[in-house]
This record gives sequence, C-alpha cells and structure tokens, in this order.
Amino acid sequence: MKVLAINGSSRVNGNTAILLKEVLKPLIKNHVNTEIVHLKANEINSCCGCFECIRKKNNQCSQKNDMLNGLLIKMCQVDAIIIGTPTYFGDVTSEIKTLIDVIGLVSRANGMMLSRKIGASICVSRRAGGLRALDTINNFFLINDMIIPGSNYWNIAIGREPGEVLSDKEGLTTIHNLGENINWLLKKVN
Repeated sequence: MKVLAINGSSRVNGNTAILLKEVLKPLIKNHVNTEIVHLKANEINSCCGCFECIRKKNNQCSQKNDMLNGLLIKMCQVDAIIIGTPTYFGDVTSEIKTLIDVIGLVSRANGMMLSRKIGASICVSRRAGGLRALDTINNFFLINDMIIPGSNYWNIAIGREPGEVLSDKEGLTTIHNLGENINWLLKKVN
C-alpha cells in the first residue's frame, strides 16, 4: 500500500508539513509506504482551458507542467492521497487550486484516473476559513470519484507561525485519528 501526501504550503517545514507528518505516523507504524511532495509555485502552470488533455487523452497536461504531470503519475500509483493546505484568504493556496484545476481535468478527460482512491484533506488555519479550504479539496475528491474518510472532528489545526500547530492538541489528535482511519480504510479496500 502507498500513500502520497501533498503539501500546498510554500513553507516546506511549516505547519502544513507538520500536520502531514502527523497524519502519516499511523501509516508508517503499519508499514505503509508514504511520500510527501511539496508543491512549488514556480514549477506549475494554471489550467489555460485549451482542452488538449481532452483531445489527446495522453494522461498529461499539454502545457509545460512537468511537476504536475509527474505528480499525476504518482497519484495514479498510490492507494491514498492526502492534500494539505494552509488557509489563504478563506480557502486553499493558489498551488492547491492549480493542482485541482489541472489534475482534475486531466483525470476526468482520461477515464477518471483517480477513481476509487482514498482522498483526505488537511488544513491549517490561523483563525477561520479552514472549513471552506477542506470543502474545496473534498469537492476535488468527490468529483473524481474518490473515497473520503473522516476523523473525530474537522481535519483542521490552528497555527500561524511555523510550529504553532504543535500547541493545538485537539487538532493534532484529530489529524492523528485521520491517519488511523486512512490506515483502517486501506486495509478494507485492498
């Protein structure tokens, strides 16, 4: 079993990365192969609506989108995908929105490439906006025919400066429980 975690924060070692490491702990403990990928804004291009992915059906974005095309290949090779984002102005980062737009269209244009994979969302909020960010990611999972596990509360932890989420014990417990639920679900569907 393989799980891919995607960090939509520009801070490689920030709060989102901390939560992604936390959600992966139960999976690593149970010998699940895991990987974290950090999106880099300067290496991805937004969807331009050219629809070449629909015409060509070659499982790729036709733009120079090497990082996203490589990420889509990885996403197709794993059993579960976890997407983490900080809250930017009440929603996901532009990097996550770009991933959703590009990979979502390419996946759907090529026979629903992500169908029946497990998809889980994680969000860091300073104060508010986290539910909308989770909803944005979960809608990406739902429209791509994916399975979404829950936790004992919303998959959000509170923090602004790097490391602040470590003080949110309830948030950390929620994220750890999500990891346990992903592990349980992986065993059920594989």
